[in-house]
Amino acid sequence: MPQVAVIINGKTYRMACDEGQEQHLLSLAKQFDSYVGHLKDSFGEIGDQRLTVMAGVMVTDELVELQKKLRNVETELASLRRTRDDALDKVSVRESELVNSLNSAAEKIEKISTKLTAQQVG
Repeated sequence: MPQVAVIINGKTYRMACDEGQEQHLLSLAKQFDSYVGHLKDSFGEIGDQRLTVMAGVMVTDELVELQKKLRNVETELASLRRTRDDALDKVSVRESELVNSLNSAAEKIEKISTKLTAQQVG
């Protein structure tokens, strides 16, 4: 299992990750370090543990908000799919009605044609 050295708040931490996930882990650590840096800029030196906990809470808050947005998007997508399915059902019914109307018209035209042909022959 590969090991990666990540830097959070100027300190290096060795972390293990799955094969091929090294760059992803480095990217995550860099993003988390930016949270810690933002808090450090805002509040000053308030202790490593407190900075880390506050950054973790910020990340969790963003995660929860994104989960809410995702649920809303999933709900909207389900609604759009239902609307699409309803519209397709209506189109199918209309197509069926149109086919029946065309068949009925074709039958009437055929009957008229048969009568006209019979009258011309007779």
